[in-house]
Amino acid sequence: SKAPSVIAAEPAQAPPPQTSRVACALPAGVQRLTSHAILQGAQEIEIEHNGAVYRLRQTSQGKLILTK
Repeated sequence: SKAPSVIAAEPAQAPPPQTSRVACALPAGVQRLTSHAILQGAQEIEIEHNGAVYRLRQTSQGKLILTK
């Protein structure tokens, strides 16, 4: 009589990586703020730094531009 055929099963595939964000540690003394917290609904704000005035504005495409 013939021996029964054996079919090897493929190894189980690992699940896809999670897409959720993982909190990362910031270096000591570094704070993270959201642009929403800084702009507070405005499209542009002025920032005074060492006697100079800078403008931070949000473009219509959602990018931030800082100018002196």
